[in-house]
Amino acid sequence: MRAARLIKMVLLLQNRPSMTGAELARELEVSERTVTRDALALSEAGVPVHADRGRAGGYRLLGGYRTRLTGLGRSEAEALFLSGLPQALREMGLGDAASAARLKVSAALLPSLSDAPRTAAQRFHLDAPAWYQEPETPPLLPVVAEAVREDRRLRAEYRGRGGEEVRRELEPYGLVLKAGVWYLCARVADSFRVYRLDRFTSAALVTPVDGGACFDRDETFDLPAFWAERAEQFGRSLLRSEVVIRVTEEGARRLPYVTERSAAREALAAAQPPDERGRVTLTLPVESPEVAYAQLFALAPELEVLAPAELRTRFAEAAERAARPYR
Repeated sequence: MRAARLIKMVLLLQNRPSMTGAELARELEVSERTVTRDALALSEAGVPVHADRGRAGGYRLLGGYRTRLTGLGRSEAEALFLSGLPQALREMGLGDAASAARLKVSAALLPSLSDAPRTAAQRFHLDAPAWYQEPETPPLLPVVAEAVREDRRLRAEYRGRGGEEVRRELEPYGLVLKAGVWYLCARVADSFRVYRLDRFTSAALVTPVDGGACFDRDETFDLPAFWAERAEQFGRSLLRSEVVIRVTEEGARRLPYVTERSAAREALAAAQPPDERGRVTLTLPVESPEVAYAQLFALAPELEVLAPAELRTRFAEAAERAARPYR
């Protein structure tokens, strides 16, 4: 642990002209007294760390010293490609690995490119959670992420759709963060499935003592392609009902943004020709009349429900209530 911290300290000083003890302590997550001891240890080992005394003092490397300790480890290299998701990295327990990877890459850059990490971070940032939602990190995410990284079998218990407790031994292939929710793509009995991590109640790595702790990964598995296919299948599987609606040109334009997008576009493509007022009538697959009401009411001025009758009545009553305060 200390060896890794000493290397990180050298890389930090290599990338900056000078750092105060407080700055180093904050970056290394140690006390300033520990920074002083580490600087002394590096000097004794031949690394020219110089301490400037006084209020404007700090630590710096003498004589343009540059370390060659820039080889990336596996976890660091993998974390580097995810460095645009700092919160996700921390949640998976890869925050330190990503930090070390960035420092090593920075140490290998030419002086003229030394500001590249800072300028990139100031220009590009990915915020994964959806608006108006406070993301919650599944407590079991770090152990699941470790199983994914190391191709380790996982014994897990989770709540099924009916609320029952289910136990499975999984071969975890990949993690997906979708709108602030973590999903695990895993193989079970030669078939691939998707699990929501916030439904896991326990998860533990299968140990070598148990035998078969690791699994042979199917190298043909394509996580992005698998997720895209399953996400579309899942969205389609929810659409078990239909509603008949008449929409204005503006309603047609906005419809894909309030309902399942591909289903809305297909329904619009198959719609009847526009009437004399430019409105089109179409049959739209929906999850249920209840869900359709919540989704379609956002388009209420641009839309008329024709069927089913119960939903049409509900829209009419809601429109009457909405109009009362403005009379």
